[in-house]
Amino acid sequence: MLAPGIGSASTDLPSFSQIKAGYRTSDSTLLDRHGQVLHLLRTDPHGRRLPWVTLSEISPALRTAVLLSEDRRFYEHTGVDWSAISAAAWANLWNTRTRGASTVTMQLAGLLDRDLAVPQGGRSVRVKLGQASAAWQLEKHWRKDQILEAYLNLVGFRGEVVGIAALSAQLFQKHPNGLNLEEAAIAAALVRAPNAPAAQVAQRACEVLRQQQRAQGCSWVRAWTAQVLAAPRLERLNADEQLAPHLAQRLLGGSKAASPSVRSTLDARLQRFARDALRQQLRELREQNVQDGALIVIDNASGDVLAWIGSSGSLSQAAQVDGVLAPRQAGSTLKPFLYETAIAQRWLTAASILEDSPVGLNTGAGLYIPQNYDRRFKGLVSVRTALGSSLNIPAVRALVLVGPDRFVHDLRRLGLDLPRDGGHYGYSLALGSAEVTLAQLSNAYRTLGNGGQATPLRLRISDVRSRPHPVLDPASSFIVADILSDREARVPTFGLQNALAARYWAAVKTGTSKDMRDNWCVGFSPRYTVGVWVGNASGEPMWNVSGSSGAAPIWRTVMDELYRRDRSAGISWQAPSPPPGVVRQDVRFEGQLEAARSEWLLPGTEQSQWRLASAQGSAVRLITAPADRSIMALDPDIPPGAQRLSLRAIDGLPRHWSWRLNGRQLGPAVPTAWPMWPGRHELELLDAKGRTVERLSFEVRGASLNSRAPTKKTPRSP
Repeated sequence: MLAPGIGSASTDLPSFSQIKAGYRTSDSTLLDRHGQVLHLLRTDPHGRRLPWVTLSEISPALRTAVLLSEDRRFYEHTGVDWSAISAAAWANLWNTRTRGASTVTMQLAGLLDRDLAVPQGGRSVRVKLGQASAAWQLEKHWRKDQILEAYLNLVGFRGEVVGIAALSAQLFQKHPNGLNLEEAAIAAALVRAPNAPAAQVAQRACEVLRQQQRAQGCSWVRAWTAQVLAAPRLERLNADEQLAPHLAQRLLGGSKAASPSVRSTLDARLQRFARDALRQQLRELREQNVQDGALIVIDNASGDVLAWIGSSGSLSQAAQVDGVLAPRQAGSTLKPFLYETAIAQRWLTAASILEDSPVGLNTGAGLYIPQNYDRRFKGLVSVRTALGSSLNIPAVRALVLVGPDRFVHDLRRLGLDLPRDGGHYGYSLALGSAEVTLAQLSNAYRTLGNGGQATPLRLRISDVRSRPHPVLDPASSFIVADILSDREARVPTFGLQNALAARYWAAVKTGTSKDMRDNWCVGFSPRYTVGVWVGNASGEPMWNVSGSSGAAPIWRTVMDELYRRDRSAGISWQAPSPPPGVVRQDVRFEGQLEAARSEWLLPGTEQSQWRLASAQGSAVRLITAPADRSIMALDPDIPPGAQRLSLRAIDGLPRHWSWRLNGRQLGPAVPTAWPMWPGRHELELLDAKGRTVERLSFEVRGASLNSRAPTKKTPRSP
């Protein structure tokens, strides 16, 4: 009930503005950043109502048709048509006829107050008198145009359809201002008998046309009425309002408020372009068993999501699955973050030499033997070549240096929600065995493009922008981004001509998961980050689809469009400037492994000639003693002060590096004899800025420990 007790007193009468403000559509509306409608999501199952339309937005033909059918003297009476009442017998007027003397104002009173609505058994005298009284009140306080506008927005039509906006959309695929004479006549006939058979509706529509001397249109009306009432019509005004089904469900689907309107950060033009680009590529890949895809575009500076394509729509058998949020194996897209960690810790540089050759690594699950995508090996290569060409074996060797646990920790800091520890993934984590979402992965690349500064994604214009916080080292992030933008570094695997070779500065990486189930391309320009995934929602493998042939063409098409738009607006894309903390040096390689070049390096890592960094895939630890997870025992026969543990690191560490034991500084990172003390301990090697470069744990046991804490007997293993 919109206005209880509407006829009881003038003070209870709602104003027109109150009724309009309290009106709620059955659909929640998702708007783009400019206020354009992106999607209408049904949130009220009790009736189909679209946004309120003003009288000026309603076709004059419709207004005329409704008044001819329902209330010919609307502009002459004051709520009750006494001429119509006196023209009929009392019994017929109040008990038999359905609307013969019920004015539009009286009908509106019944729509506003449930107590004045017509019961299923027909109108009673009490209801009629109540409607008449309420109509007089409405006419006294409302203008005629307000009464007609409210009536046309609140009156029920066929089935669950309420209001002229919903009727126009569902039956005629139009806004109400576009209805012609014949369509208006059909709509007016439905007011009189919403659920009547098509032939009866057409007959009444013809009567309305005859009153306007347009009877010649009756033959067309009969055919058109049968057609529009024969089957359910599409319930949308145009394709623009269904551009973002997955994001609409995310932002609107859980709302308890009636028909909210949410202004998103999306750009409708870009959303449509990205959707079409994705579908076009997937149509071309159909013969290679590819059905699904997803895409996201992020503004680097703000974190605003400009495009969110969750699926391929009608091309998919699982269109309801949001591919932007579905976890999938990351493939080679994690490699840039692995090398960033190694470079930041000064374990590797962009010029360091790694060996791309067969390697076997002992793991808890057995021998792990990684392979390259093309089953070939390049021999000795620099880190720049290894990352640019996405070589697997060098990445695994790099992970041996970094360690799976450390890598998992760094990926989580980037926002990648990895549920297991490094021991679960093992060395296969270098090749992307962990599952990530496109949204998380793309935002991590955006962090890399922003010099290591991270913020969450923003989906609503009303959301407060988060303050950036450092996650990655800016200098090493710059070096990795420079590698990802280097087309020459990609040549060994991709050649010079490929979808990644743009005519503007862009850093990009592809990835393909095991058995070609997931295909990725993620990269950033100076202003935008674009992430693309293609595959099958069912997990079924694709047929001979790589990152460069699957997702990369979509990435390039969308990035080209972004570049074109910025250039048209006078915005240029400049390669990022190096941050403080990087130096440029000419480097030469031992044995002419690679051509001499100018390389970006961190201070302190410069050298004149570059040799093999790790040939066997075994980790070189900086702390040489004690061994990680070792257990020492105090000898009760030796004085405690004479029992010391040697803390040692490799030779040649930078100056001002130091030891920290159990959170307390011990002094410079030189060979140190530490008086052993019972318990579990954590030893850390710190760089000049106090950052942990390496840590290990060990335990000291002894008799003195027994006197301090009671022992607990444990059963022996059989």
